[in-house]
Amino acid sequence: MNKTNYIGKTREDAVNQATIALQELEKDLYIKEIEVKTGLFNKKVEIEVITKEDVINFIRDYLKNLIEHMGLTANIEVKKREDSVIFTIYADNNAILIGKNGRTLESLTTIVKQTVHKEIGTYFNMTIDIGEYKVQQQKRLESLAKRVAREVGKTKIEAKLDPMNSYERRIIHTLLADNKKVKTESEGQEPNRYVVIKPREDEE
Repeated sequence: MNKTNYIGKTREDAVNQATIALQELEKDLYIKEIEVKTGLFNKKVEIEVITKEDVINFIRDYLKNLIEHMGLTANIEVKKREDSVIFTIYADNNAILIGKNGRTLESLTTIVKQTVHKEIGTYFNMTIDIGEYKVQQQKRLESLAKRVAREVGKTKIEAKLDPMNSYERRIIHTLLADNKKVKTESEGQEPNRYVVIKPREDEE
């Protein structure tokens, strides 16, 4: 990953140098203060800078390398959102990369996120998908959540959903967060943690 160092009298000065030299906004830079040089009449701040574009390129290359080591070939589509980046993999065998109940995809995502965090020293908001598996999965989960929520709202009887990973549970929680008739809670222990959809007490 391409890292560039800049030295200024203050952090702000060093950052300004970086934004001008790299022609990037500060929000698109990952900045780490690596050294502060002080003297009796002199103070300098050194920063290490990585651009968001470099991080994206690193992730794309890293994913391709991982997939090739699994004996597969793939194209990777990158979509940049305001607050996140989506990497969609289209491989010659998507099923292998997805794995049973998406477990291989989940492991792949964990490996990449940990590697990126080690490189840039902070969290990088991204999603890795394979053949739009997560897009379809989200639609299925949202449909399930709406249907069960309607039943719970009518019967006032709570419903337990099947065990889900944290990503799947978050979809349910987010969708029903503003529902006036039901609320959601995660219960159980990993890897069998699940969502319970309950009637709101003030609706009983």
